[in-house]
Amino acid sequence: MAEHPDLEAEQAYLDRAYVCLEASREVASRMTSMVEVGRGGTEQARFERDVIWDTMLHRLSQLELGDASLCFGRIDAEEDLTPYYIGRVAVSDETQEPVIVDWRAPVAEPFYRATGSHPMGLARRRHFATRGRILLGVEDELFGDAVTALGLDGDGPRISGHGALMSALETARSGKLGDIVATIQGEQDEIIRAEMPGVLVVQGGPGTGKTVVALHRAAYLLYTHRFPLEGQGVLVVGPNRLFLGYIEQVLPSLGEAGVELAVLADLIEGVVVRGRDTGLTARVKGDLRMVSVLRRAVRDRERALRRDLVVGFGLTSLRMTTDESARIVSEARRRYRKHNAGRRFVEQELFDALARSHHEELSAGTVRDRLHGAFEVREALEWMWPLLTPAQLLHDLYGSRALVRNAAGRALTDPELAALQRERADHVEDVVWTNDDVPLLDEARALLGPKPKRRPVVGVGDEVRTYGHIVVDEAQDLSPMQLRVLNRRSLNGSMTIVGDIAQSTGEWAHANWQEILDHLPDRRPPRRAELTVGYRLPAPNMALAARVLRQADPDISPPRSIRQDGDPPRVLRAGPESLPFDVVAAALDELAAVGNGNVAVIVPASLVDTVSDAFTTSGVEFGRATRHGLDAQITVVPVGLVKGLELDASVVVEPLLIVEEEAQGLRALYVALTRATKRLSIVHARDLPLALQE
Repeated sequence: MAEHPDLEAEQAYLDRAYVCLEASREVASRMTSMVEVGRGGTEQARFERDVIWDTMLHRLSQLELGDASLCFGRIDAEEDLTPYYIGRVAVSDETQEPVIVDWRAPVAEPFYRATGSHPMGLARRRHFATRGRILLGVEDELFGDAVTALGLDGDGPRISGHGALMSALETARSGKLGDIVATIQGEQDEIIRAEMPGVLVVQGGPGTGKTVVALHRAAYLLYTHRFPLEGQGVLVVGPNRLFLGYIEQVLPSLGEAGVELAVLADLIEGVVVRGRDTGLTARVKGDLRMVSVLRRAVRDRERALRRDLVVGFGLTSLRMTTDESARIVSEARRRYRKHNAGRRFVEQELFDALARSHHEELSAGTVRDRLHGAFEVREALEWMWPLLTPAQLLHDLYGSRALVRNAAGRALTDPELAALQRERADHVEDVVWTNDDVPLLDEARALLGPKPKRRPVVGVGDEVRTYGHIVVDEAQDLSPMQLRVLNRRSLNGSMTIVGDIAQSTGEWAHANWQEILDHLPDRRPPRRAELTVGYRLPAPNMALAARVLRQADPDISPPRSIRQDGDPPRVLRAGPESLPFDVVAAALDELAAVGNGNVAVIVPASLVDTVSDAFTTSGVEFGRATRHGLDAQITVVPVGLVKGLELDASVVVEPLLIVEEEAQGLRALYVALTRATKRLSIVHARDLPLALQE
């Protein structure tokens, strides 16, 4: 940005803002030291102290900015002589007059949304380029009769704060997603500030900022609806742990550290989850037919006895007939919605039946006291109505072809039945479940309910945790069963669903958003929004990826890139034997080109070890995404984990193998080609896919 005549004055204003920020931090720190949350006093007094303590700690976390910029710019209204400075957190002076307005406040909306044709009452919008506390440049946009907003000509997307945006896009990536709070664009802000109730679906192609928009929306909703969301909770669900590590800094940088980040497996307790199923197994486990299969599986464990129960009782015997056991099971099914909740009823009825069979009057309590540990009684109860965990139910089901067939009835074909089977472990606690088992474990939990506790612990429950708002990223690959998990966690049907149908690459890739909405809360009509502008990808990279998209799905249009410059992608032919080491050379070339940036080496799953070994043999420092995240400057990333990430440069290895190995091969290749913000190389020994041969 060129030198601006107001640069010195604006720097002085920012200096004053930082002084006020530090004063606010000192006040908040003093208040926390004044609040003692001790054991004395009334329950009400302790509760009030806890509230004050939590409020002060939250305020202190907001005021810790680190190296993040405090202020992004200011807006000047046409008729109001007082400008508003827009920043990361609200800051006031000693008289409580606003110095910086929180970016989420209603008054800040024109900073992101005003355009030349719709100025929202602004005469000027000013953007700051800062490094820490130092103001590097100032960029003005004038409205009304002066100068129209900066942006692309014609019908193209209009860009707010073009210089600041380009500067942010050119900054080297750190391996962690950064916030865009200083450069939010109009179509992004409209989604961020959309009303909370109901399901909002956001379609966005590569580089449109859909992930970071969804996270800013979570921060905005917490600011706007602090009560009740702070108590109800906000959940952000990502596709894998690499992705969660990549986005984990965004919300804390916006002053919201209380949002829960999770993958679906985190929503299930008490089991070990690792890896994914493929092919038919993944398809079957994600199919809604599994709901009826699991219901039948539970019902199959609620059984009348096959022979009368006879138990010795002193000099005589007590008896319960098979007909009585059938009556008990039938009555328990009628009374109890959750399987485990019916166990105590079955026990009581069993002891009542045994007591009635005695020739003299005998209480069920006496029978229980005498016989509750008898082997025959325990065996009968385990046959009629066993207490089950979700893991026990699925472990037994998967391990028996007869149980699977009986539960499935005609719902599954023979190949589908075979796809569900797995060898039983000696102990259910030793079983390692896959991510595709997670929705089935959750469904089983919904059918079984918790095991009854002899002595319930106050404050500890087994009910499913629900949330006031749920954000789901990369939702286009979720199976119907996985979507049921999310539906079950929604307290009130308020959700933000984000993804790109063109990047549907899994076994349950969806053709449109309606297929996904059919499995989500429908308390209100769903709303849809689309991000159409690509900010991250240089035009040459987007043009190459668009060729693949046209072949993968000609009905989907790629986003329009605002970055028309950029180096053309490199396509490097390698020999079959030298491929891994040619990949290393290409990665080093890209690293030299991006300097302090980072490079992703995106490989088919079958080549992860081969390429990693080549880096080790060559003595080149690198990281593996599955072990180190994106902390290294060069990272080997399986193509199945790269979705949602952005890097300075990427090296895509053996595109034809990606197409052949992935369930939606061309779409997976499209994802791989759209990760880099600057440079792209393709290294191949086999022929290129037809889409890349044009």
